[in-house]
Amino acid sequence: MLLSTAYFPPIEFFALLAENSVVYLDPFEHYQKQSWRNRCRILAESGPMDLNFPVVHDGDLFHTPVGKVLVDWSTPWLRRTEYAIESAYCSSPFFIYYRDALFSILDSRPDTLWELNMRLIEYFCTKIGIAPQIRLTEEYLRPPVPPEFAPDYREAIHPKRPNTILADMGLDRGYWQVFRDRYGFVKGMSIMDLLFNEGPESICWLKR
Repeated sequence: MLLSTAYFPPIEFFALLAENSVVYLDPFEHYQKQSWRNRCRILAESGPMDLNFPVVHDGDLFHTPVGKVLVDWSTPWLRRTEYAIESAYCSSPFFIYYRDALFSILDSRPDTLWELNMRLIEYFCTKIGIAPQIRLTEEYLRPPVPPEFAPDYREAIHPKRPNTILADMGLDRGYWQVFRDRYGFVKGMSIMDLLFNEGPESICWLKR
């Protein structure tokens, strides 16, 4: 199975990790703006909210392999991000147990988009209790990909395009959310929404 990197990835990303023992990530694909590579979605008091972080722009950014894209730490986005996450999930049942370790990853300010995302992915895998073998491709793989890398989900998980991954896996169901009384169950959230609300039970939700 082949995936793109993602920042605080959506739940279907981790459903696929939980289902597959070996997963490939592609550090050689070109950076794409307005994708999950540097964007995530949380459920705030005002409703679904997208959070993103800026990257260093140069003349050839959109031809730069995503594994080499630098995070732009010159703006105060980190403070705004941590405030938004805390405001959204401070009343969730399990946020207090994960907050410090999670924010320490952000506060360490990794140089690259790839390093930041990998550390977050590894963190959530550990806390959820899944241990897929995450391997990296050695070059950009043009579709259709060789059988050993299939299926290719690099373009399937995208904020602008709905997907049926959870439905296809039999996981299209709700869980407890902080603002459920106001909005009902809201789909399409980051994995942090599931973990902060369900805690150790997250793995039961992700597995059929």
